[in-house]
Amino acid sequence: MDPSRRYLLISPCRDEAQYLRRTLDSVAAQSVQPAAWVIVDDGSTDGTSAILEEYARHLPYLTVIRRTDRGRREVGPGVIEAFYAGLKTVHLEEFAYVCKLDTDLDLPVRYFELLMRRMESNPRLGTTSGKPWFVAPHSGALRPEICGDEMSVGMTKFYRVACFEEIGGFVREVMWDGIDCHRARMLGWIAESVDHESLRFVHLRPQGASHKGVWTGRLRAGFGQYFMGTSPLYYLAVAFYRLPAHPVLIGSAAMLWGYFRSWLKGLPRYQDPEFRRFLQSYQHACLRIGKRAATAQVDAERAQLWYASHSAVES
Repeated sequence: MDPSRRYLLISPCRDEAQYLRRTLDSVAAQSVQPAAWVIVDDGSTDGTSAILEEYARHLPYLTVIRRTDRGRREVGPGVIEAFYAGLKTVHLEEFAYVCKLDTDLDLPVRYFELLMRRMESNPRLGTTSGKPWFVAPHSGALRPEICGDEMSVGMTKFYRVACFEEIGGFVREVMWDGIDCHRARMLGWIAESVDHESLRFVHLRPQGASHKGVWTGRLRAGFGQYFMGTSPLYYLAVAFYRLPAHPVLIGSAAMLWGYFRSWLKGLPRYQDPEFRRFLQSYQHACLRIGKRAATAQVDAERAQLWYASHSAVES
């Protein structure tokens, strides 16, 4: 295997028997196979463990780590805790790329090959992904999930190892998958998700569809934005923009209630004032000139920072 294309997959997994085989089969069919895949079975109580045992017998790069059942499914910090349980079983420096991969996805056959090609063509590209699509509940048609081009998506976070290490990895809280991309951009890296047909994948469980329901999922998203330090003006604009999205009106209402309820309670926020200032400055620029232009502006402004730090490392 080409050392420059050695990639590591780490998959937190709990009670995914309904979707797991499709993810396992789509990774097994990849045009460039992973150097290692660690799946952390985080206390599954359905048929997940048996499926993983079956596939581990014929996928040589697959390792399964089993954790004790905590008695509940825990998104956000629980997922990242499971991710790190997998990460500590490998030597990250042996890989060029690392990906936090969910186990409710169906990936196109050249997915990881094409992501690596993008990163090989641009050394500043720190994290990337394709775009998730889902099966609409009423029509059965495939529909795109809402996700900004300036973020790699949470269910398949593909990272250059150097970038992952520079940002300090993942924060163990809800909105870890927003903080990571904004911190990468703050340090001069580029973060993206790409809407190319060859990189579109099926998300078998729609975004924000919490195991306790969509309302709970959107409430959690609102808290996450509050925790991250998102500007209230910006989040109001986001909620307004998403009013027509499924579930119509209810989703936006839950997002706003999750955010402002957290503010009223005085819940703690991400403890990095410099990051929060950077984030809100970027978000206000998005409101003034549009997200695409604001992202391009920040990426251009931060380029010198990236080249200065990486030329120093190389020398």
